[in-house]
Amino acid sequence: MLLGGSGGVLGAILWRHTLTRAENGYFSSLLEVSPTGHALTAADGTVVFINPSLQAVVGKPQERMHLEDLLARHNPEVSRQIAYLAGIALRGGHSGAEIALRRAGSAVAWYHVDVRPLARRPGRILWRFEEITSRKEMEEVIREERGKLVDFLDNAAAGFYSVDQNGRFHYVNYTFAQWMGYKPDEMLKGGVRLHDLLAEPPPAGTAAHELAPASSEVTSGEVVLKARDGRKLPVTVAQTVTTEASGALRTRSIVRDLSAERRLIEAARRSEDLFHKLFDESPIGVAVLDGGGHVRECNPAFRNFAGTNGGGPIGRTLQDLMVAESAEPIARRIKDVAAGAHITTPIEVQLAGAKVRAGAVYFLPMENDDGGAAGEGPRVLVHLIDLTQQKYFEIQAAQSQKMQAVGQLAGGIAHDFNNLLTVMIGFCDLLLLRHRPGEQTFADIMQIKQNANRAANLVRQLLAFSRQQTLQPKVLDVTDILADLSNLLRRLIGVNIALKVVHGRDLGLVRVDQVQLEQVLINLVVNARDAMPKGGTLTVRTSNVAAKEPTRRGAEIVPSGNYVLVEVADTGMGIPPENLERIFEPFFSTKEVGAGTGLGLATVYGIVKQTGGFIAVDSRIDEGSTFAIYLPRHDEEAEGVARARAPGGLEEEEEVRDLTGAGTVLLVEDEDAVRLFASRALKNKGYAVIEAKNGEKAMEAIEMVGRRLDLLITDVMMPQMDGPTLVKAVRAKFPDLKVIFISGYAEDTFREKVEKDAAIHFLPKPFSLLQLAGKVKQVMG
Repeated sequence: MLLGGSGGVLGAILWRHTLTRAENGYFSSLLEVSPTGHALTAADGTVVFINPSLQAVVGKPQERMHLEDLLARHNPEVSRQIAYLAGIALRGGHSGAEIALRRAGSAVAWYHVDVRPLARRPGRILWRFEEITSRKEMEEVIREERGKLVDFLDNAAAGFYSVDQNGRFHYVNYTFAQWMGYKPDEMLKGGVRLHDLLAEPPPAGTAAHELAPASSEVTSGEVVLKARDGRKLPVTVAQTVTTEASGALRTRSIVRDLSAERRLIEAARRSEDLFHKLFDESPIGVAVLDGGGHVRECNPAFRNFAGTNGGGPIGRTLQDLMVAESAEPIARRIKDVAAGAHITTPIEVQLAGAKVRAGAVYFLPMENDDGGAAGEGPRVLVHLIDLTQQKYFEIQAAQSQKMQAVGQLAGGIAHDFNNLLTVMIGFCDLLLLRHRPGEQTFADIMQIKQNANRAANLVRQLLAFSRQQTLQPKVLDVTDILADLSNLLRRLIGVNIALKVVHGRDLGLVRVDQVQLEQVLINLVVNARDAMPKGGTLTVRTSNVAAKEPTRRGAEIVPSGNYVLVEVADTGMGIPPENLERIFEPFFSTKEVGAGTGLGLATVYGIVKQTGGFIAVDSRIDEGSTFAIYLPRHDEEAEGVARARAPGGLEEEEEVRDLTGAGTVLLVEDEDAVRLFASRALKNKGYAVIEAKNGEKAMEAIEMVGRRLDLLITDVMMPQMDGPTLVKAVRAKFPDLKVIFISGYAEDTFREKVEKDAAIHFLPKPFSLLQLAGKVKQVMG
């Protein structure tokens, strides 16, 4: 064939000559119709020419596409191999290799690639692809069959060997070598002779290749062999002696083990070993009881689960190992099963002892065939499954449901309770305007206001841990937040604790509520301070984290993605392992009564989860604890990174001084006291206020007044027409109207609407006079 052979005639011509244009056209035509794949590449590896046969396999290359990239679409692993072959050709060499490509339908085809440079055309490389799939498949079949044959001979139930006239081994299978206590290579190369394996010296006149004097060309007989360790093995040997063309003598010998009884004993021993392994290493507790319920035998799992108090479970009744409530049903079940009853239903029990351990016990009757004394009665087989972890998870699930119910309760009471607190705080502010700071009445009113604020904080914490608070997230830089917060943190921890703030480089942005994130950091720092009563080091560290796959951190599973990691680490007392699983539960506290509410870490957990983040903790006793917060990284560029200050923060009250203003405000609030306070507060600041008790009254007031509104302040939750419905109706008349929602509790759906509308603002209850006036001033700005 013109294109056959190693590279083909065409390859040889292209190697030796520079083709004329006519010749080039002629041979290009040959390449076009060649059933063998051909390609021509330039010095940089781009494909200059590829014939239809190769295109049918790898597809048509794109413009300026490299050959290795074209082939990598069918097998990414060939890129390096193609680059290596191209390198040889560019240096003037001729090479080849075998590669696998995946064709349409996911079938894999093998090709022999022949590569050679073109003479007088520097950098040009001719590639020839010849399919060898059939050959590879045949080689694989031959290899598998050969492997099966070798495996069959090596691991056959009979031994095979061949020795020469001097008794040296030229072949020995694995089975025979194993019987003799050797490895095959040791017998072939280690100087072991046939007669060395005999338990007794051979009779006089026996040739080195024989086990006894030969009487014919084919001999068989029984003989006792001696293994390497001195073990004696009775066998029968069938042997044929042949002479090769070179004159060398060879035997073909088959050895069959006659120690059937020994094999049965060995098999029984192995079976017993397997039983003991399954018995001893089983994660399920297994025990054998007598008719009275006494533990006669048990595995380590049962022993560990039952405990070692009183010398272990052996000899004690199963009832003694259980709490009193479980003992009676256990005794009845043992009696029934010992009498022959087959009961598949388990009994859930709790074991005695200080540590809570729960389990499920299964009972099966078994015959007493171990040679026990007569009259012992039947035996009972017991399987004990540890349910402690399962029961813990059930308790956790119940606790989670309880917390969900508490969260729903918190949301339900928050609206009404925050209305009451708004009235208390607001009228305190109005009263304070009439008294001077030096008066006793002023101090009394301040006490009322401060305690009302404490109550508001408790409600806010309840909403935080139940993830029901209203967040006002913005795109922020955590580095800036820590820089602003560091002075406050230093004041919080005191002088005997060193504060280290380690900022990560090129830290990503996050979308969070700044005030809530600051609350998280303050809570963690205060906890760390309390864990270091004798001083220590507190480290706040930030970094970028890229999770390529979901990662388990304690009870949390952090999905794959990009995160900003904020770590708060202390060198304090550490958290006991039994408390680690409960630290985020509300009202769980290890502090003394009155030293904390138990809502700190529950609040932290709720804020982090509501923000879309994750929190994990690592702790060791006397070494300290590290709380790690994973905040999803915000990938979009933030044109202006503004700090989110929640209404009512100290910063806002200090920054806003002139709270007077002008304009018409429609105030809609179904709580009379809240509406009265808010109206008086805004009127005192110069605003014209139109009051309405509900949405319907608000719409009537708009029609009656007939003037343009500058601002709508409305409660979210009202009977009949709620706040969002009212806003939609009012905006039909005043499309650009700015809105401030006020509420003590807002649902998730409402929070989503607020985030999507830039002209809608939110002021959470309870709020003070300054917070209300400041928010109105800010919005009407």
